[in-house]
Amino acid sequence: MSKQREPATTARDVVLARIRAALADATAAPPAVAAHAMSGYRHVDEAPRDEIIARFIERVGEYKAAVRETTAAELPRAIAEAVERRKMRRLVVPADLPAQWLPVGVTLLGDEPPLANDALDASDGVLTACALGIAQTGTIVLDGGPGQGRRALSLLPDYHLCVVRAEQIVGNVPEAIAALARGAARPLTFISGPSATSDIELNRVEGVHGPRTLEVLVVGPTMAPAAEANT
Repeated sequence: MSKQREPATTARDVVLARIRAALADATAAPPAVAAHAMSGYRHVDEAPRDEIIARFIERVGEYKAAVRETTAAELPRAIAEAVERRKMRRLVVPADLPAQWLPVGVTLLGDEPPLANDALDASDGVLTACALGIAQTGTIVLDGGPGQGRRALSLLPDYHLCVVRAEQIVGNVPEAIAALARGAARPLTFISGPSATSDIELNRVEGVHGPRTLEVLVVGPTMAPAAEANT
């Protein structure tokens, strides 16, 4: 009687076996090890508030975004100046954007009912608020909350003018994640500078996955009106 041949071991079998072994080692790790790993990073940035805000402005500028400081009272004028500087004609605005933010002398494209993608793409830019900013990484987060609109508004137009209030800026990423977790479960958009990517030859291309130009207005009551931080 002939001996039954065992199935040949394939590369797939080897890889899966290694994964199973690795997972078994991970599940066998004592709880104390996992607890130590979780506590090994800084949860809160305890630097002074002015230092955190200054770091946010610096990091956003490092991403080739234009950053300007203003006050709540001067914000409408700062928005109008940004729109005029770019000679904009059609500006996309979320349906619930504060009325005092709306600039004059430009066609406002309200997103109610929702604008078609072609209309968004043909606009000169979009104006939004944000959920928060992260000083550690120079990142702005949108969650579809008040004044932000749906995700497409900040992805299709070529220019994004975003208003960030000083009290919305947190020091580091864990603080941001904790703050976002307290809100409603909405899609999140993390923005670190204008959209940019590189091909296999490392040629940088901007504006492929979002706006080619990002301009940020940081609003704080103690800041100098419309003081330019970065161009």
